[in-house]
This record gives sequence, C-alpha cells and structure tokens, in this order.
Amino acid sequence: MKERVQKFGRFLSGMVMPNIGAFIAWGLIAALFIEAGWFPNATIAKMVSPMLSYLLPILIAYTGGKMVGGQKGAVTGALAALGAIASTESTMFIGAMICGPLGGWCVKKFDEKMEGHVPAGFEMVINNFSVGIIGGLLAILSIFAIGPTCVVLTNWLGAGVGWLVDHSLLPLTAVLVEPAKVLFLNNAINHGVFTPIGTEQVEALRAAGEVGKSILYMIESNPGPGLGLLLAYCVAGKGETRSSAGAAAVIQFVGGIHEIYFPYVLMNPIVILGPMLGNVCGIFTLNLLGGGLSGPASPGSVIAELMLTPKGCYFANIAGIAVAGAVSFAISVFLLKLFGKDASLAEAQAQVAASKAASKGQPAPSDAPTGAKVDVKSVKKIVFACDAGMGSSAMGATMLRNKLKDAGITDIEVVHAPVSEIPKDCQIVVTHHELAHRAVASNPNARVIPIQNFMGAPEYGALVEELVAARSGKTAPAPAVPQANAVPAAPGAILLDRKNIVLNCKSVTPEEAIKACGKRMVESGYCTEGYVQGMIERDAGFPVAIGSHVAIPHGTNESREFIQKTGLVVMTYPEGIVWGEDEELVRLVIGIASQGEEHLDILNRIVEVCETEEDTDALVDSATVEELYKKLNGLT
Repeated sequence: MKERVQKFGRFLSGMVMPNIGAFIAWGLIAALFIEAGWFPNATIAKMVSPMLSYLLPILIAYTGGKMVGGQKGAVTGALAALGAIASTESTMFIGAMICGPLGGWCVKKFDEKMEGHVPAGFEMVINNFSVGIIGGLLAILSIFAIGPTCVVLTNWLGAGVGWLVDHSLLPLTAVLVEPAKVLFLNNAINHGVFTPIGTEQVEALRAAGEVGKSILYMIESNPGPGLGLLLAYCVAGKGETRSSAGAAAVIQFVGGIHEIYFPYVLMNPIVILGPMLGNVCGIFTLNLLGGGLSGPASPGSVIAELMLTPKGCYFANIAGIAVAGAVSFAISVFLLKLFGKDASLAEAQAQVAASKAASKGQPAPSDAPTGAKVDVKSVKKIVFACDAGMGSSAMGATMLRNKLKDAGITDIEVVHAPVSEIPKDCQIVVTHHELAHRAVASNPNARVIPIQNFMGAPEYGALVEELVAARSGKTAPAPAVPQANAVPAAPGAILLDRKNIVLNCKSVTPEEAIKACGKRMVESGYCTEGYVQGMIERDAGFPVAIGSHVAIPHGTNESREFIQKTGLVVMTYPEGIVWGEDEELVRLVIGIASQGEEHLDILNRIVEVCETEEDTDALVDSATVEELYKKLNGLT
C-alpha cells in the first residue's frame, strides 16, 4: 500500500515539479505588478491571467504526457488539456493532470498496436497524423466530459479546504505532512495537492480585489519545524549528531534542503513530534495573522519564503516560521533529553537514501542486474565503469585498489573504463546501479556489482572481504600486477593551476556550476566549447555527483575530441549545490579535461582527502588556494 501511495504521489508531483519555475515566475509577476502589488504596471500584469489559465496547465499536461508517452505523448496531452481549458473559466490544473497522462497513454497504446505494421517511408506521416487525430479527439472529449468533471472536483476540494479553515482545523494537516515528509511523500503532497489548490485560492482572491496569497503554499515548505529540530540536536544531541547538526541547520533553513533533517528523525523517531507540533502552531499562527505566499516556494528556504511573501504579509509569515521553529525546538529538546539515544547517523542516512530511492521508483543496487556468476578465486581483473570512464570510475578504482592493497591482495588488476567499452578479460565490473544493464550488455560474462555512488560505497569493503576469504588458503601473495590505469602524472607536471582554484563560490544550479568550470577550462586552453557542451550532456544523462559532497564534471566519451590538453578546475561551494534528481548535496566541484590518464594522480589525492562527507566539508571550510594547490598537485 505504501509503495502504491508513493508511486501515485510521485507521479502527481512529477508533473508539477519540473514546472515549478513557471509557477514561481507567475507568483512573482503577480505579486509585483498587479494593481495591488509592489510596483503596479497594467501592461506587465496582462501576463498574469494567461499564464494561469493557459501556460501552467498546458505545461503540466505536456510534462504528464511525456512521462507516459514520450514526446508524442507530451504533444497529445497538451492538446487534450486545451479542450479542458476551453470548457470553463476555472483554472484547469486537475484537468491537466488527467489529460496529460491520458494523452500519453493513448499514443503509447496506438504505437504498440502499429509496431511492425508501418510501411517503410510512412513513419513520419503516421506519427504526425496519429498525434493530431488522437489529440484532437481527446480535446473534444475534454470539452464535454473531462473539463466539467474537473470543475466539480475542484469545487469539492476548495470547499474541503474552506471547511478546514472555517473550523480552525487546517493546522491539523501538519500531523500528516511532517511524517509524510520523512517518507518522501512531501513533494507529492506539496506540489501534487497544495500547489494546485493554493493557486486556485490565489486567483480567486485577486479576482475579488484582495491580496493574492495562500497559506497552503507554506504548510509543507515552512523551514521552521526542521530548523527547530536541528537546533535541538545542537543543544541536546550526542556525539556525531550534535557536532553535525549546526551545519545541517544552515543548509536546511537557508538552502531549503529539508531532507537533511530526516536522518535525525530516523535516529530517534519520537522527535517527529517536535516538527509535527511546531508546524501545527506555525499554521495556526499564519491562519490567525493572515499569512501566506503568492506562489509555491521551492525549495522551502527562508529566502524563497520571503521572496514570495506578498505585500502586507511579512510579519505574519515571519511569525509563522519563528513560532514553528521555537515550538519544534522546545519539544525536540525535551524529547531528546528524555528519550534521546546516541544512534548511528550513517545508518540513518542510509535509511533515508533507501527511502528516497524507493519514493522515486529507482532500483536499489540489490535490484539491479548482477551479470554472470564468477569464481572469486579466479578473479584477476576488476573494472570500474562509468558513462565516460574518466572521472567517477577512476576515483572508485583508486579507492578499491587502496583497500585491496591494505588487505594484502596484490594479484588483482583494478582499472576503469567507459561502460560501453568494458574489457572482455575482466571478471568483475563495479558500476552505478543505473548503468548495470549497460554493463551486463557490454560484458555478459562478467559479474556486475551495482553501487549507489563511487565514493565510499559499502560494497567495496564487502568485495574485499569476499576476495580475502577466497584467498585465505594461499601461503603468499602473487607478484604484483602493474596497474595500467593508475599512471601518475609525470614528475614535475602541474595539472592544477592556482588561477583555476576558486573558493567560496555562491550556490548555483548544477548546469551553471558546470558552465563555470567549462569557462575556465576554455580560457586556460584545456578544451574548446564543444567539450563544455559534452560536460552538460554527460551530467544530463548521468549526474556527475559521486558522493561525499563531491561532483566531477567531465565530458562524454564522444566529446573528448574537443580536449586540447589535460587540466583541472577546482571550485568550492560552502553553501552547497543541490545536484541531480537525487538532490545530492555538492560542496566541491572538480572539472576534468584529460586526453589520457595524466589526471589520475590528482584524483587519487582527492580520494584520500574526500573519502567521507566530513572530510570534504572540512576541506571546503578551511582550505586556502595555496593549500589546495600544494595538496592536490602532490607538492606537500
């Protein structure tokens, strides 16, 4: 049941989340330029109504259709939604959430029926006409059936929210929201339910000449409850949890990464009462004082909350955040002192990672294909494979090589390679679980070990133990095998210049961070613009965040032709970057352009100094340009 709810919630939020930027743009334009806004401008304000009535629903339907039926499904879903929009003056978010997936499903089923029956040369004609005909028919159906039905559903939902508000019961929604957040249902609740209904409320208020705002936007995104919990750990926590909670509080409150406090709940589940009751009091305060936002805040940081606060609501919203934080703090401190235990933060983080993967429908490493069975005693070669074989796999290979060496195993060659070019003579392949299928196809005779990330994966230790056990009968280790992919830089070679070490960068998007690295690479003569585009494509296809708060942007295998010479760029982001669909936190970004294996020496050193998240954080927080220059170039 839980998995079905997660899947449905994930699907709902999956239609809205990619378009949150458009919702925010609509909220900001309305808050600033409508007649009751900060800077009234009748010309600019003309965009507000079309954005709400047409742009936002069509974007949702387009995204939903694409999720089910690809690009053709996206266009069909958008056409179907237009019919629902034309059927009423109501905002058709629910209609878009129905029409988009329906359009994608219809096109998908049509394509399945036509597979193998399309005459050669007629593919484009049939593709285009099928989208047009199916989309047109669904648009007509939407006008007469889907649209009117959705108006009734919207009225019911609005009446339900109104009833909660009228009876002062809206704060009780926090009793469900806070536990749901820890189960990673937060986006489903916030963007799948609260955002569409809140948007309807905002438009209704503006139509009535009042300030456009909705308290629903703040029920899930309020950063106060999480802040109170983390500050409580700073006061009443123990050991590692106490020392790490301060930095986590800053990331959660300013960066809006609520997931960072979930492990602290899982260590002591009783403390969920702190954020729960804190949010109840926060919602009560917002309701009492008339707080709310003009649009959805994503991420749920104090900065986003204040930017989307409409005129006249600052006191109410700040009070709602402060009360939620204070109550959460007081209750959490009490619970920690009474019931708190010194649990393992690492284990709790692992639980959160597993829950997050499950909530997104991603396969865990244990669910990925594992290839052929291999006699461990016969293993002579292990390959780490990633998409391009340049960065993350090289660092993973270094980590395993070091662990094997520490265990006294010197007769196994550990190399790295692109997942499409796995050597046929290897017996074991280690790769990210999302690449496991490609690894099996590349070398079906090898055993595949899927992992979550390349830095500090627990599978390394398990593999080493397995290999040690298999070799326990040996009297002496075999002669060492030269590590072909561990060629260090030539003596005196400096691959990292001082000018390419940039500290204390402001938090940006992953693509902006990649472009910043790429710009320095181009300016330093390491590559041309074609390689920078390859870096962006590489991250889009397979995120370059590798764990331990580290990302290593590098190009695709095909883009290596644009590399002119080997070089690296290092940039630190103290506030962190939320990277990829997994929303992994990255604080150290290392851009790589390499014609061969010259960069491996620096990657080896990065592995040594960034083996854990704590190691990376200490490096980012304290290192100077000179220290990084000497440390990573092997000059100390």
